[in-house]
Amino acid sequence: MKLTKKNANGAGKADSKGLGLSRRTFLKNTGITTGGLAAAGFMGNGMIRQAEAKTETISPDVPKEVKRTICSHCSVGCGVYAEVQNGVWTYQEPAFDHPFNRGAHCAKGASLREHGHGERRLKYPMKLVNGKWQKVSWETAIDEIGDKVQQIRQESGPDSVYWLGSAKHSNEQAYLFRKFASLWGTNNVDHQARICHSTTVSGVANTWGYGAMTNSFNDMHNCKSVILIGSNPSEAHPVAMQHVLLAKERNNAKIIVVDPRFTRTAAKANEYVRIRPGSDVAYVWGLLWHIFENGWEDKEFIRQRVYGMDEVRQEVANWTPAEVENVTGVGEEQMRKVAKMLATNRPGSIVWCMGGTQHTTGSNNTRAYCILMLALGNMGVSGGGANIFRGHDNVQGATDLGVLSHTLPGYYGLAAGAWKHWAGVWDLDLEWIKSRFDQGKYRGKQPMYNSGIPVSRWVDGVLENKDQIEQKDNIRAMFYWGHAVNSQTRGVEMKKAMEKLDMMVIVDPYPTHAAVMHDRKDGVYLLPACTQFETYGSVTASNRSIQWRDQVIEPLFESKTDHEIMYRFAKKLGFADQLFKKIRVENNIPVIEDITREFNSGMWTIGYSAQSPERLKDHQKNWHTFDFETLKADGGAADGDFYGMPWPCWGTPEMRHPGTPLLYDTSKPVAEGGLNFRARFGVERDGVNLLAEDSYPVGADIKDGHPEFSDKLLKQLGWWDELTPEEKKAAEGKNWKTDLSGGIQRVAIKHGCAPFGNAKARAVVWTFPDKVPLHREPLYTPRRDLLSKYATWKDVQSHYRLPTLYESIQKQDFSKEYPIILTSGRLVEYEGGGEETRSNPWLAELQQEMFAEINPYDANNLNVRDGADVWVEGAEGGRIKVKAMVTRRVDRGVVFIPFHFGGKFQGKDLTDKYPQGSAPYVVGEAANTATTYGYDSVTQMQETKVTLCKVTPA
Repeated sequence: MKLTKKNANGAGKADSKGLGLSRRTFLKNTGITTGGLAAAGFMGNGMIRQAEAKTETISPDVPKEVKRTICSHCSVGCGVYAEVQNGVWTYQEPAFDHPFNRGAHCAKGASLREHGHGERRLKYPMKLVNGKWQKVSWETAIDEIGDKVQQIRQESGPDSVYWLGSAKHSNEQAYLFRKFASLWGTNNVDHQARICHSTTVSGVANTWGYGAMTNSFNDMHNCKSVILIGSNPSEAHPVAMQHVLLAKERNNAKIIVVDPRFTRTAAKANEYVRIRPGSDVAYVWGLLWHIFENGWEDKEFIRQRVYGMDEVRQEVANWTPAEVENVTGVGEEQMRKVAKMLATNRPGSIVWCMGGTQHTTGSNNTRAYCILMLALGNMGVSGGGANIFRGHDNVQGATDLGVLSHTLPGYYGLAAGAWKHWAGVWDLDLEWIKSRFDQGKYRGKQPMYNSGIPVSRWVDGVLENKDQIEQKDNIRAMFYWGHAVNSQTRGVEMKKAMEKLDMMVIVDPYPTHAAVMHDRKDGVYLLPACTQFETYGSVTASNRSIQWRDQVIEPLFESKTDHEIMYRFAKKLGFADQLFKKIRVENNIPVIEDITREFNSGMWTIGYSAQSPERLKDHQKNWHTFDFETLKADGGAADGDFYGMPWPCWGTPEMRHPGTPLLYDTSKPVAEGGLNFRARFGVERDGVNLLAEDSYPVGADIKDGHPEFSDKLLKQLGWWDELTPEEKKAAEGKNWKTDLSGGIQRVAIKHGCAPFGNAKARAVVWTFPDKVPLHREPLYTPRRDLLSKYATWKDVQSHYRLPTLYESIQKQDFSKEYPIILTSGRLVEYEGGGEETRSNPWLAELQQEMFAEINPYDANNLNVRDGADVWVEGAEGGRIKVKAMVTRRVDRGVVFIPFHFGGKFQGKDLTDKYPQGSAPYVVGEAANTATTYGYDSVTQMQETKVTLCKVTPA
C-alpha cells in the first residue's frame, strides 16, 4: 500500500513520478527522524511493519486527488488521506498530521479502501420472492415498501413500523433519521447505542449532567494512573491504547486492568485484576472501602462539588475485604494495593466499555465508576476524568442527535416542551406533528410522549401479546437501517420474530446476517446504501470532537446515500415537504450543510450549536495546526479552537466558542472551554443544597453555585438589558436550552458562567431503582448462595412499553445443567456484527474461525481438545458450533466468545442464502444465538457479559 508525500502544511501531495511515497521508502529516507520520529514514537515499534501486499502500478499520467476522511470503524476518529485517480480510490495513508492518530492505524483502519470498493457489497435493490433474490429498481422498491407501510399504518397505527437507525450514519443523516421517524409519527426508533453505551449515558448524565466522555484520548497523556474496567482497547480501540501507553511511558502512569479475561490490554498493565463476571459494583465498593478506611478520599472536592457521598459511605461500609473476596474473587491484599495505587497516583482516569455497560445492572456499574472518580477528586482535571471509549465511528453523534426511543435530538426528552421546541426549530405546526401520532392511550400513556420500544426489545415488540404492549398493535414491519442484528441477544427468538413480521427492509452496503438467518420466502427487501466514503458530512468522535469528512468516491453500483433514501421514502409517504422545509434538495439529494445548520439551530442543550459547516471545514483543512497534547490550534484559520470543537460549543458560530476539551474543568473560563457540573436536578433536596459550594470557573461573576439560566434569572441579575432587542424577543419565557437566538447563553458566558448552572455531582440518584448503586447478582448466576443478600429486582409490568422480567428468571436454578459462565467481547480484526469487516479480504485472512476460549481445566474435564469443534449451548437453549481455543486467558468456569460472526445458525451454514456474490469471506456462528434474556433496569441495555452455558464436544 502506497503513501503520498506530505507538504509543509500536512496535505497530501502527488509525487513527481506519480507513484507516491511508500511507508517503506518514507522510513528509509527519514531514518525515523524529524517528522517521522513523532509518528514512530506514537505508534511504537510494534506498529511499524513493512507491507508485503502486491502494489499495482498506476500510470504516472493519471492525475491524483487527495481527500481527507475519517475512519469508519471505532470512535477514536482517526484521520485518513485517500488518494483518488479517475474516480477510483487507489491508495490510502493514515494522516501523520492528524491530532488523534498521528499516523497510527489499526488493522481495520489500514484496510478502509476495501470497504469503499468492497466486492461483496450489495449492488442494486433486491427482494425475496419464493425464497429467491430478485433484482428490482429503486422506484419499484420504494413504491412497494411504501405501499406496505402505509397499509400497516392504516390497520395498526404508526407504531407498528419500527425505524431502526445506525451508528454508521453521519451526524446529518442521524439527525434526519430521527426527524423522519418523528414526522412518520412514532418513537419506535433507536440505534446501536442502546446495546453498547445506553447505561453509560444514563449513569453518567445522572451523576454530573452530561452522558459522555469527559476528557480526551490526548489528555490521557497526563494521567498518573488509569484503571480500565470492562475495557480492552488494545483490540477494540488500538489507537486509543497508544495514548494510554504514552501516559505509562511519560508519566510512569500505573495501568490497572480489571477484567474476567486476561486480554492484550491486561498484558500491558502494571496490575491485572481478574474479577468474577457481573461483580463490578462490589469491586468498586471494595476499592472505596480501603479509600475511606485510610482517609485517601479528596474531602475538599467532595465538600464543594459532590452530593450524597455520605449515603455511599454507608453502603461501602458493608463491603469488607472478606465480603468483596467472596463476591468478586479478589483478595484483600490486591484490593488494597489497587486502591493505594489510585490514591497515590493522581490525577487518574477510569476507562470502561461494554464489559461494564452490557449488564442488567449496567446503570449501577457506570454510576459506581463515576463515584470512584468523584471520591478521588479526579473529575474536571487534566489527566483525570471518565474516558468512555465508544465502539462505532458515530455512535456518539447518533446518540447526541437523538436516534433513540426516549428522546428527541440533544437529549431534550419527549415531554410537551421538547416537542414544542423542535416544532419551532423545524418551523412546523405542532398540532400537525401531534396528528401524525396514534391518538390512543395505553395504560394512560400517549405514544407521542411515551418512550418507544428500544432496539434491545424489538423482538418482544413483535412476539409479546399486544395487550401487554403500550401501543395499538405489535410491530409488523422492521427497517434495519445500518444495523447488525447478530450484535443483539436472544438469536433464537429473533429468528421467530423475523418470520412473524409482515415485512423486513434492510438498508445497508452489505446484506447483513438479517438477510439470511430467517426462513422467510418473501417480504424481505435489500436496499444498497452508500458507505460514508461515498458522501460527506460530519462525525463525532468519542471525545465529543466533531470532524468533517470529504466525499472520497462517487456512489458505486446502484447504491444511494442514506439521506437520499430518506428523501425518496418521505416523498412516497407524503411528508417530504415538512421534513425538508428548511433543507434544500438538489436532484433528490438533501444538501448536507443545510442539515448541519438545522441541528445547529436547535441543539442548545449540549452545545451542538456553534460548530457550523464552515468552522468544521476549517478544522478539517488544518489538522496540522492542532497541538497533539492539548488539541488547541496554534495559529491558522482555527486559532484558539480545540480540535473538532468538542461539545458543548456554546452559542452561535459567530460567538467563536472554542469547544470544551475537558468537561467540568473550573481552571479556565467558560468562554475558553471551562465548565462546572450541571444544575440538572434542582437546587435542593430534603433541605440539602444541591448547588456547588465555593467552586466556580475562573472569571465567573457568580462565585458560588447557581441554577440554570433563564429569562427570569437574567432579569433578577440585572443582565437582561445586555440582550439585543431581537434576542429579548426570542428569549422571553425561555431558558438557555430553548432560546433559539442564543442570547441567554451569550450573556451568561460573558459573565463567566456556565449556561446550565453550577451544581454538585450527585452520588445518589433518587429517580433510579437503586438510589445508591447496589450489587445485584446476574439473572443467570451460578452463585445461588448469594441470592439471599443480592437478588435482582421484582418483575416490572411496563418499561419502555413492555413487561420486563427479573425475579421470575433468577429464581430458577439453571446452574446445574449450565454450569459455566458465558461472556463475550471484541476482536481487533472485526467490528460490530462483522459483515463489512468479514467481507474485507485483508481482514478476513487474519481471523477465519469463530471460536470459544475455554480454560484447560474445564477442557480436560469435558474431553475438549484445542482446535476441536464444540457446541456452546446457552441457558435458554440456543447453541452454536465453534472451534475450541484452550487457553488460560479465561478462568476456570468461564467461556469467552467474540460477537462479530454471522452467516451460520445453530450448526447450519447459511452462505447459499445470500444474494449471489455477496456472502462474506468468513462466516461463523453468531455469539448471540447462545445468549439469554436480561435488561438494565433503567435503559433496557441487553445482558451479554454474564450468562450461563454448557460446552460439549461436537
